[in-house]
Formats: sequence, C-alpha cells, structure tokens
Amino acid sequence: MNQHSKIYVAGHRGMVGSAIVRHLLSNGHPAERIVTRTHTKLDLTNQVDVNQFFAIENPDQVYLAAAKVGGIHANNTYPAEFIYQNLTMQANVIDAAFRNGVQKLLFLGSSCIYPKLADQPMREDALLTGPLEPTNEPYAIAKIAGIKLCESYNRQYGQSHGVDYRSVMPTNLYGPGDNYHPENSHVIPALIRRFHEAKVSQAPSVTIWGTGTPKREFLYVDDMAAASVHVMNLPQATYSQYTQPMLSHINVGCGEDVTILEMAQTVARTVGYTGPIHTDPTKPDGAPRKLMDSTRLNALGWQAQVGLEVGLKVAYEDFLARYAA
Repeated sequence: MNQHSKIYVAGHRGMVGSAIVRHLLSNGHPAERIVTRTHTKLDLTNQVDVNQFFAIENPDQVYLAAAKVGGIHANNTYPAEFIYQNLTMQANVIDAAFRNGVQKLLFLGSSCIYPKLADQPMREDALLTGPLEPTNEPYAIAKIAGIKLCESYNRQYGQSHGVDYRSVMPTNLYGPGDNYHPENSHVIPALIRRFHEAKVSQAPSVTIWGTGTPKREFLYVDDMAAASVHVMNLPQATYSQYTQPMLSHINVGCGEDVTILEMAQTVARTVGYTGPIHTDPTKPDGAPRKLMDSTRLNALGWQAQVGLEVGLKVAYEDFLARYAA
C-alpha cells in the first residue's frame, strides 16, 4: 500500500469495516483514495451491479469485510439467509475483483470455521478436520467457501496474473459500531444492552443464555483492523513463509479466553449493574471452547494492544451514544 493506492472497503458501515477505514485514515491514507458504498447504493448480492462497480472504480486493494452476521439466536433462526447471502457476496466480490485486475484482496472470515471440538488453541490446520458447531454451520460453511475461493484464485491465477488474495480469521470481536439488537447481536453487545437495561429498570437479576461455562476469546475491533491492514501489506515473500497454497488463512486473536459467565460479570461491572446473574441451561451453549492460536500472526509482527476491560469501557460508551440517539 502507498498513498496512491485506491482501496475499496466492502462493509464500511459494519463494525469491522468502519474500524478498517478509521485505521487507514489514522495512518495517513487519503480519504479520497478510500472507496465505499452503502447497501442502498450497491447490493453485493447483485452480480451485475458488483461487476459494474469494479469496472468503474478499478480499486488497487479490496478489504472484504461485508457479511451477514449475528449471534446464536440469529444463526439458528435465519440459516438460509446466512449461507446464501454470505456465499453470494463473497463470490461476487472476489470474482469481480479478479476480472477487473485487483491483485490484492483481504477476506475476513470467522473462528466458527473450525470444528466444534477442535484442539485448543485452534490452529489454522484444524480447518476441515471435524464436524462444525451445528448452530452456526451455514455461516461457517460460507466462510470456509470464502477461504477456498481466495486459495483457488491464487492457485490458478497467482503466477499468471499476480493474484494475491489473503484471508484472516478473527476471534469474537467487539467495540464501536457493534450491533446491539436484542435478539440478533453477538454475546458482548447483547450483554451490554441487557445489563444496561437491567440497571435502568432496577431489575432484581439478569439471566444469561446457557450454562455460562463455555470459554470464548474476545478481540477489540480496532486491533482487528490493525491486524487486517498489517496482513494485507506484508510482502509476498514474508507472508508465504507462514502459509501454503492450500492453507492461506491466518488467525487473529489476543491469546486469552474467559468463560461466558466471567464475561457477563465483567460487563455488569463495566455497566454498573450490581444484581445477581443467573444462567439458563435450557438455552444452547455453542462450542465448549474457542481459543485461536495466533502464533503465525505474532511471528509476522502483530500483537493485540487493547485489553478487555479498556475495550469494554469504550464499547459501553459507544452503546450509550448510539442507544440514546
């Protein structure tokens, strides 16, 4: 990347896409060289429109952060939308990028690509070694397909066309720009909203889904953005030392995990709710543990910077600003 690179950030209004734009701008990339489109201006599931957009804009780099996302409830309720929309968006953007001469693309996936009972911490080579977590299998399959799309274009067109499409697999993300929907959000924004509303209403207690025992790793979204830009701009020779043609993705995590109950307790302290917290074992837990092995990325010169309590404080401030509005 240089100051003249024209960069398209797909999904710039989402939590990760907006963080990538912030990171690019804070590192001096000119705003006029960053291309974005809202969903109303460009529907990424429309192949014709996506091809036309790439032909007109002709970007040098693409960050593919656009996706249909949600927590356990949303994945269970809308499996058809999760697999169809994500498959279609990925295929349209990656193929249009290739057909319009884009050599550098970064695809953002998810830690749910790994088997439900994968060895912990989860290494990149655990991919496709066992059954997926059933509650988010359609979304996971779509993300695996995105990785394989990038790998396939690299294999077929890497030498002849200079194609260099990379993939990063983040752990659970949180931070400014998150989705606080009462039913379709991920665990941290759902907990922030629930504990805030419990504090305001002076609820006698709060009940969280599941047993509270599953362990999860959480990464502040601006750390994810920094990792994405870092991986995108690594020299090919450096990047290829830690990947192979059939294992092109890299994990992005902080290296630490907590139980869901511990996370709920931390969020409650951040929000200022002091009542008791109960668990509901009748609700699904998801995978028992999801901790990423980020050894490869660490060896490539990146480390997470924002601790959980600091990140949660900023996330709650973001919630208050947007919730009040």
